[in-house]
Amino acid sequence: MFPKMWHRVMMMLLGLAALAAVPARAQSGTDLLSAETVTVLGDARIVGADGARSWIGGGEGKSRFDAHDPDGDFHVRPWLAEADLVWQPRFTWSLSGTVVVTAQHGQEHPIDVSQAALAFKPILHGPAKLAVRAGLYWPDISLEHSGPEWRVTDTITPSAINSWIGDEIKTGGIEATLIMPLGTHRVAATLGAFGLNDTAGTLLAFRGWALHDQKATAFGRQPLPPLNAFMSSRQAPETRPVGEIDNRVGWYGKLGWSPSRAFELQFFHYDNRADPQAVTDGSQWGWRTHFNNVGAIVSVEQVTLKAQAMGGRTEMGYSRAGRIWADTSFRSAFLLATLGLNKGSVSARLDAFGTRGRGSILDNSYSEDGWAITAAARHELGPHLSLLAEVLHVDSIKQDRVRLGLPARQRQNQIQLALRVHI
Repeated sequence: MFPKMWHRVMMMLLGLAALAAVPARAQSGTDLLSAETVTVLGDARIVGADGARSWIGGGEGKSRFDAHDPDGDFHVRPWLAEADLVWQPRFTWSLSGTVVVTAQHGQEHPIDVSQAALAFKPILHGPAKLAVRAGLYWPDISLEHSGPEWRVTDTITPSAINSWIGDEIKTGGIEATLIMPLGTHRVAATLGAFGLNDTAGTLLAFRGWALHDQKATAFGRQPLPPLNAFMSSRQAPETRPVGEIDNRVGWYGKLGWSPSRAFELQFFHYDNRADPQAVTDGSQWGWRTHFNNVGAIVSVEQVTLKAQAMGGRTEMGYSRAGRIWADTSFRSAFLLATLGLNKGSVSARLDAFGTRGRGSILDNSYSEDGWAITAAARHELGPHLSLLAEVLHVDSIKQDRVRLGLPARQRQNQIQLALRVHI
């Protein structure tokens, strides 16, 4: 359950939306329920995968799907991967909302809320533009995701960086973005304050990085790998990505610069300011997590290059033998190249990732190093139907797997064919 402070914030947002929906002369742009405000999306797949049991099933696998076989042999099967109901009411010309209800295979709840936010875009005098967003949402970090359903378009699986953003960096708060043209240049600055994200870092410290398209929901929990003897009596076997533990307000800031339509550079800093010694009755801990993220987009004719790099640190627990229980630094980077075609695209991405455990309990055996390569193709079958194909290979080393009777080095392959419907 949400603490009282954040419950009041959400009630205020709902009250503002209700007030905005009252018919008035200045509110002639109201459209609450129509074909323009409701969208239904579906994603059905044929999946082939090998390797260790997926982290989604409580294992050590890095991808969303696994062999579904004790021997880890390659296995093919159909999946209904995801369905989304998107409601985007417009209360006035300046005030709108987004609510996304998601059914995603592998989640704790068959149906849950993934986003619920209001957006306010007032008309300013002059060239500057202002946008304010408040509610439950992902901060604008990913270079791969788009749309209210927050989905990657040219691949099926996002990078390690943006997979982690999807499963742990879901914030409840408010942000303001100011966009200012300066000649042929464009500068954008965002400042946000948030809560409900105190557990961010739990998955990175215990599981490490992963590549998948499963997204955190408002009320769901994510499984952790089998915990060691010390942690099994202190940390719950699952983490709740959306939760407030210490009532501290976190913050983030973003700067973007674009000298032309062909180039964009972004810098993002995040700090949840969580108390690493705060814990709930259900053994959900605060994780003090902060990171820096740099992204760049370069477009040359039909080719688009996207690069993103992240580095940060997360801490949790009490001091033991002069060191805190968990003190994990993390870093990752990727380069994605996409060639646009007449009715689709082809893409290739290279990922590198790693963590370093320096805690008294989550020590160097929890460190990992790995890389991944992805190749994908997309073809638009019509205005409401698209077909995607993707091949993913992940190679990683983590010594803690030996504790579980597994080899430290793990190689995985995953092939997906996805049919996406957008109505």
